[in-house]
Amino acid sequence: MPITVGHDSAKTRKTLSVGTQSIDYYSIPAATEAGLGDFSKLPAALKVVLENMLRFEDGKTVSVDDIKAFAEWGTNGGQNPREIAYRPARVLLQDFTGVPAVVDLAAMRDAIVSLGGDAEQINPLNPVDLVIDHSVMIDEFGNPRAFQMNVDREYERNMERYTFLKWGQSAFNNFRVVPPGTGICHQVNLEYLSQTVWTDTDQNGAEVAYPDTLVGTDSHTTMVNGAAVLGWGVGGIEAEAAMLGQPISMLIPEVIGFELTGSMMEGTTGTDLVLKVVEMLREKGVVSKFVEFYGEGLNRLPLADRATIANMAPEYGATCGFFPIDNETLRYLRNTGRDEDRIALVEAYAKENGFWRGDDYAPIYTDTLHLDMGTIVPAISGPKRPQDFVALTDAQAAFKREMEETFKRPMGKEITVEGEDYTMESGKVVIASITSCTNTSNPYVMIGAGLVARKAAALGLDRKPWVKTSLAPGSQVVSAYLEAAELQDDLDKIGFNLVGYGCTTCIGNSGPLQPEISKSIADGDLVATAVLSGNRNFEGRISPDVRANYLASPPLVVAYALAGTLDIDLSKDAIGQDKDGNDVFLKDIWPTSQEVAELVEATVTREAFQTKYADVFKGDEKWQGVETTDALTYDWPPTSTYVQNPPYFQGMGAEPGTISNIDGAKVLAILGDMITTDHISPAGSFKESTPAGQYLMDRQVAPREFNSYGSRRGNHEIMMRGTFANIRIKNEMLDGVEGGYTKGPDGAQTSIYDAAMAHQDAGTPLVIFGGEQYGAGSSRDWAAKGTALLGVKAVIAESFERIHRSNLVGMGVIPFEFTGGDSRKSLGLTGEETVSISGLDTIQPLQEVPCTITMADGTVKEIMLKCRIDTAIEIEYIEHGGVLHYVLRNLAQAA
Repeated sequence: MPITVGHDSAKTRKTLSVGTQSIDYYSIPAATEAGLGDFSKLPAALKVVLENMLRFEDGKTVSVDDIKAFAEWGTNGGQNPREIAYRPARVLLQDFTGVPAVVDLAAMRDAIVSLGGDAEQINPLNPVDLVIDHSVMIDEFGNPRAFQMNVDREYERNMERYTFLKWGQSAFNNFRVVPPGTGICHQVNLEYLSQTVWTDTDQNGAEVAYPDTLVGTDSHTTMVNGAAVLGWGVGGIEAEAAMLGQPISMLIPEVIGFELTGSMMEGTTGTDLVLKVVEMLREKGVVSKFVEFYGEGLNRLPLADRATIANMAPEYGATCGFFPIDNETLRYLRNTGRDEDRIALVEAYAKENGFWRGDDYAPIYTDTLHLDMGTIVPAISGPKRPQDFVALTDAQAAFKREMEETFKRPMGKEITVEGEDYTMESGKVVIASITSCTNTSNPYVMIGAGLVARKAAALGLDRKPWVKTSLAPGSQVVSAYLEAAELQDDLDKIGFNLVGYGCTTCIGNSGPLQPEISKSIADGDLVATAVLSGNRNFEGRISPDVRANYLASPPLVVAYALAGTLDIDLSKDAIGQDKDGNDVFLKDIWPTSQEVAELVEATVTREAFQTKYADVFKGDEKWQGVETTDALTYDWPPTSTYVQNPPYFQGMGAEPGTISNIDGAKVLAILGDMITTDHISPAGSFKESTPAGQYLMDRQVAPREFNSYGSRRGNHEIMMRGTFANIRIKNEMLDGVEGGYTKGPDGAQTSIYDAAMAHQDAGTPLVIFGGEQYGAGSSRDWAAKGTALLGVKAVIAESFERIHRSNLVGMGVIPFEFTGGDSRKSLGLTGEETVSISGLDTIQPLQEVPCTITMADGTVKEIMLKCRIDTAIEIEYIEHGGVLHYVLRNLAQAA
């Protein structure tokens, strides 16, 4: 479908000749020549956004003043928070977030028909790719049949969802599905879908080149910034609006420059580097900011390591972590099988339009940090947050401190494991998983893990019997080079057999532990541990049996599987004994950088990428056998427990409403700092005793078939019941209680869901109180959807993470921040209060409004809140009841 560019942009439109290609583009130097300002010192990341303004300037949505604001950004020291309308080139989905997005589109088709419109008005205007990667669960592991058995179970569990997605692929234009078993969406995006410079025809039939940009419904969409593709995670609601042609309203961001110098030392990995970067940037504070990496150290940083750093932007809180185009970008594009004409275009375009990082690259930044890569040491992060960096030399001592200070449990308590000749105790590693897009896209650490396995197996070492091991590569290319290097055989020998291509442990699909191990952990109230090469280690995410989760490089994951415990100093203690009884240390099995580099050079080939991605949308026989209809609207199966028509648009009128003040609201929950979207809307498994489990039991679904919250995001009934239902969430209205509980209208303890429904029946609005960094972590829209469907009208916190704040607004829930040093603690909130917020009927962006809190004893506290409706368009979203309602009414009126 042709792109529609602005009508007033001709003065900046130029033609670029590359080989036999002649292609139009929008020139930043030409904008300077036209008197719009000096943009030469802008960071490349910001130039991508500026080019977007040039291309879509029409005097209405994008004005000349919007373009000039970028020049003012430079003269104002890297600041000018002007509201702009940004249009990404494409949208990336995965199945956990993609299913509810397609559900919403299907529901919008029904709604627009009821408003007198045409179902085909609801179609993506921008290219959309959905990669099925979140559904495979590790039921089988540690044997040659693990992969096929997990795939078979995946189809058994998810056939309803896959049938629905296949319907969407045929019903909607511009929408493609990458079938199960291909890889993780971010790795597929990096290795195949992304082009760094995108091309398309405009409304006049002319071909135009422009920076490859996207938004994705997964927070780790940022990974592709390692290849100079500007992308970040948004909620499914915002992504759907982008699909339907709605620009993303955003403020021109600050850009923090992160200078890298020096070289990585022998024995360290890209994972160690990124864990340090996460720690530094979290401490700096970069929420809602771009981070751009620069410096001479980039000359020695392979794109795989850059992608690892870019991937974890959500963990350090930034909108994105961007690496400009340079020679390494071109090398990666060539090595991964991109067309030579495209590579030539990327180089010519970048140099012509000021995106190239050469030796003279020295832009203006809002602020800067510096890291000498020569100071990086082997490390892990945990036990609860990605930014909790721990040098390997301090890991054992740090774990013991966590046991004493955080978990408040003694070391050394041993519990017998029924039927086994070993005992369980706190610190033992029960899950060791090479998983997630963060590291499995990086051949240096994957080859490194294989070499550790090879050396260990040769000495007779094996994983400890209580460790559940797994290998879930991010793409089939990883298997290709591990097999070519004959390293998969070595990984198999110590239990790291292929279990599937997908997110697995990192998203909570670690599967069950051996029942006897699980029982001993529970009986002893032990702190079992997991070590994974992922990006998330939040409470309750990895496994319900595991309290302490650590992020580590793949080679260290293998090492901890061999050691079997965190209660060891891997830097100096023996990891095990060889066949002759001699102690084996980590240094004995750790490969050299040269060993790794030589195998990467020999086995990670252009041909492997071209072969594995040749039929990427075709899928296996199972996918080809999924049957569906070709109807324009979806025939919602009334008995489905996976896909249901959501209530958002039911009874929706043609005109929007007004924003009302909040009067007499009750408190549903009081939550602490760093409440993540995992806490708000967990993705993992759930038990029959939960409201979601009871819902399925009432419909004769056996617990074995529950699957996970993430897989059932197409059913609002389950997701409402799963909101604020994380097993580790702590509602401060209750004393020492973990899980999704609160006080109902009668003051008795009950589930969050049941209390919310009782308040809804009484017509009582609800509010949530929170601490700092509310909504950190994943971009999941259900954290906002579930909040809205429970009847919450406002969330009042000390600060919000970017994506979740936007998602709340997109669902019609108003975020507020405390001002003047107030907090839930300083106010002494207990949950017995009644809350009223006025001034909303005349609200302006970022306005402060009065809030009246009536305490249980009748005393009244008056405070001021900052309304985090940040832009003018967001006020309209709230008036309409959400961004999708806004888009739907506009489309219906245009019919």
